[in-house]
Amino acid sequence: MSYKVLLLDNVDPLSAEVFAQRGIEADQPDKMELDELKKIIGNYEAIVVRSATTVDADLLKHAKNLRVIGRAGVGVDNIDIPAATMKGVLVMNTPDGNTISTAEHTCGLILALSRNIPEAVDRVKSGGWDRKKFMGTEVHSKKLGIVGLGKIGSEVAKRMKHFGMDLYAYDPFTTHEHANDLGVELVELEELLGLADYLTVHTPLTEKTKGLISLENKDQIKKGMRLINCARGGIYEESDLIPLIEEGYLESVALDVYSTEPPTPQIYEFLKHPSIICTPHLGASTEEAQEKVAFQIAEQISDALENKSYKGSLNGKSIALLTNKEAQPYVELAEKMGRVCGQIMPNNTNNFSFEYSGEAARFADVLTDGLLKGMLSQFVDESVNLINARHYAKERGLSIKETTSENGVMYRDLITITIGSDADYRKLSASVFGPDDYRIVEIDGFGIELRLEGDILMYQNQDRPGMLASVAGKLAAQDINIGALSLGREGKGTNAITAVIIDKKLNRDELDSIRQLDGVRNVKYISLS
Repeated sequence: MSYKVLLLDNVDPLSAEVFAQRGIEADQPDKMELDELKKIIGNYEAIVVRSATTVDADLLKHAKNLRVIGRAGVGVDNIDIPAATMKGVLVMNTPDGNTISTAEHTCGLILALSRNIPEAVDRVKSGGWDRKKFMGTEVHSKKLGIVGLGKIGSEVAKRMKHFGMDLYAYDPFTTHEHANDLGVELVELEELLGLADYLTVHTPLTEKTKGLISLENKDQIKKGMRLINCARGGIYEESDLIPLIEEGYLESVALDVYSTEPPTPQIYEFLKHPSIICTPHLGASTEEAQEKVAFQIAEQISDALENKSYKGSLNGKSIALLTNKEAQPYVELAEKMGRVCGQIMPNNTNNFSFEYSGEAARFADVLTDGLLKGMLSQFVDESVNLINARHYAKERGLSIKETTSENGVMYRDLITITIGSDADYRKLSASVFGPDDYRIVEIDGFGIELRLEGDILMYQNQDRPGMLASVAGKLAAQDINIGALSLGREGKGTNAITAVIIDKKLNRDELDSIRQLDGVRNVKYISLS
């Protein structure tokens, strides 16, 4: 059978060459308006895009023969994956193709900040000199803080180690062995912010990482820090950068990514500040990277069309699960449980046990993928999905034990997670109660019924009168309403676990106010909103 592929967004011509070698016809128009694309997309079994073309539900209505969408790169923000999944269209990307290019760009920005290279270039080209004005600093013996020690963060570490930098990192999902191999010391985030001379981030934009550096936490950062961001716009609070520079908290900033791309007029205005250098999202913009992703996506799509392999698929298992309605609720539960686990487990935990009973045991394989996806997606700098979750878990040294049984003890259908040995909360069990009704039913032997939704405050406390009132009072004083609560205890007057669903996200100060209450310990905040 012959297939046709449409190549858009100036994908490197190497992609067309690969398709031709595989006997697949590839068309590569110079430019195409949306109306024209809608008219012809029905003629193709696959399309390849970069970032310019948006593949949404409306476009997919016209794609009657489409089987595969390929993104020649990592980000898939311009592809409506749920809409493609519902249509049975496979979505693929090439997460490894730009690793070296982005790492090298990060290192280049570190050096550019240190030696005032952009400003010095402008001065000389305009007929100036002013050598003293551009006095720089060596990176040798300076402390580099890396947030996220995945592929790109690890490559940055390797390179800057050879420049003589002292390397520190925060990554709750990597192992000490991996960090030691790179010559990196793992520390808590607050400690990293307080010691780093340079800070580079290589994580997705999540509730945890959004506004990682801002006026709100300025007192935590080492004065005179230099910031670099080649990951996601918004990880540094853009509107706060100039005040942080002018108050002396930051020496300078280098940005390759922005909360809106291209930047809005407001962002362009603050980028004019002399202590900010900026590039137009060039992390993957090298000839080598574009050739790599063009080659990889062509090979992946060819394999998928020929039913040989589905490497790089972001929704392959999701498509399969659409035909199995019984599995879907358990996959949803697994992902939610994984998100909970990722937020309450100690940093750098690498031993987990997953147990499935009753109906859940039928889908154990994909449920483990769901648990790992929920855990890792909050802090891995690549796109984590049901297909690649195990790969990233293995890459980061996580040890997973899986067991199944026909029936649970109190509940027939259960997913149970056991977390390492040093966790404040070691064992959690959950079940499906109905459509969109997922609940934790046991924590460390305490019977508790907690819906997995919204924002959750969980803590251990002494079982004595007034404990709940003291927490509720502290929340009320900060205008935080309780939507639901659940209590579990060992026995009268012993230890208890309390979980409350609250109506807003908690900031650091609000959380600390609960931690300071007498008799309350092991306070955790979990966001599922």
